[in-house]
Amino acid sequence: MPSRIVLVLIALLLSTGATEAIAARCLYVSSYHSGYTWNDEIEQSIETILAGKCELRKFYMDGKRHLEAEFARQKAREAMDLIGSWHPDVVIAADDNASKYLVMPYLKNGRVPVVFCGINWTADAYGYPYDNATGMIEVGPIDELVAEVRRVVPGATRGIYLSADEMTQDKEADLFKKAYGRYGITIVHVPVRTMAEWEKSYLAAQSTADFLIIGNNAGITNWDSGRAKAVVSGNSRRFSVTYLDWMTTYSMLGMAKIAGEQGEWAA
Repeated sequence: MPSRIVLVLIALLLSTGATEAIAARCLYVSSYHSGYTWNDEIEQSIETILAGKCELRKFYMDGKRHLEAEFARQKAREAMDLIGSWHPDVVIAADDNASKYLVMPYLKNGRVPVVFCGINWTADAYGYPYDNATGMIEVGPIDELVAEVRRVVPGATRGIYLSADEMTQDKEADLFKKAYGRYGITIVHVPVRTMAEWEKSYLAAQSTADFLIIGNNAGITNWDSGRAKAVVSGNSRRFSVTYLDWMTTYSMLGMAKIAGEQGEWAA
């Protein structure tokens, strides 16, 4: 059986035009920016696994600080210019923007092998897998969080999902609505763009919801961690949960995903 598996792998490599199983040049395309916690943990794992195995270059699409679709399309064109001039042996595409704006329109079923990671919950929107692409989706402990909310707040019927106003958070809001909806709980997504909006919405939720889901703060203009801590510590009257480790500071319970796992498996 092992020899048959090896033969299948060789056949797959040859079918994509590869002449050997070793990539000399690896291009990491991040949907976001260096310094964003989730992004950095994926990158660190990639660097560790690929150290000494290939030349690694990085390209950042900066999608958390610039939410406009045209900005994302421009960064995708810049990434394609790099791919065209540097000729990487493989592209690692992290998170949704890279797949939506770069891989799907430019690299789908092409000659450049692609490994994606960090795509939230489902890759259906991008039509994966392609002939030249495979990868790993990112699934949070949503069912476990639902169970804890129902245990701590029995009879809950309404929750607020407070997050930055950006594409990934919209996607996650839809999934939360379905997961909680199975138990008759309505989730209202409150997307915000500024620190002032986040504070106002957090305070309002204390009297309009039975519990809160604290989503990502990346993309919120002038985010102030000190101010957020003060707001939470002085005003929390409703149970709050999060699935992001850097947002546990502002929540009562956290069940966090591990970003580095995505980078490790992609590499």
